[in-house]
Amino acid sequence: MEEKMDYKISVSLEGNEDFTTFLHHNIREYNNAHSPKHKEKREENAVKPLTLIVSDSTGKWLGGLYAECYWNWMEIHDFWLHEESRGRGIGTKILEEAERIAIKKGVRKALLTTFEFQARSFYESKGYEVVGEIMDYPPGSSYYTMVKTL
Repeated sequence: MEEKMDYKISVSLEGNEDFTTFLHHNIREYNNAHSPKHKEKREENAVKPLTLIVSDSTGKWLGGLYAECYWNWMEIHDFWLHEESRGRGIGTKILEEAERIAIKKGVRKALLTTFEFQARSFYESKGYEVVGEIMDYPPGSSYYTMVKTL
C-alpha cells in the first residue's frame, strides 16, 4: 500500500532564481550519480572551449563560432556572420577550421541546433544530418538537431 504524502503545489508566474538553482543542483547531482560521463564533464578543464573570431582589417568583429568539446564531441553553440560577409566562403572556412581543431582534440562527432529560417541547408551541404526535428517551434517553423561524424 502506498504511503500518503502531505504536499502542496505552489504556482509562480515570475522567475525564482533560488528555486531554479535548487532544481539545477539536484538534476546535476542525479545525473552525476547515474552517468559517469556527466560527472566527468563537470571536472575542471573537462570542457574545452573553441572560439573562432572573424575580423575585418580594422579589427571589427564580423562574426565567428563558439563551441565546446567534451565526450569526444564538439557542440557548436553559436555560429554567425554579418550579412555582408556571407556568401564568400568564410562560413565554410570557419566550420572546416573548427572541425579540424576538434579532430586534433580527439573529437569524433559534431552537434548543433538550428531553426528552419537559419542555416539547415548550409549545414547539410557540409555533411551534417538532421537527427531530430521539433515541428511548429516556433509556430510556422521547425527546430533541428544536426550531427556530423568527423
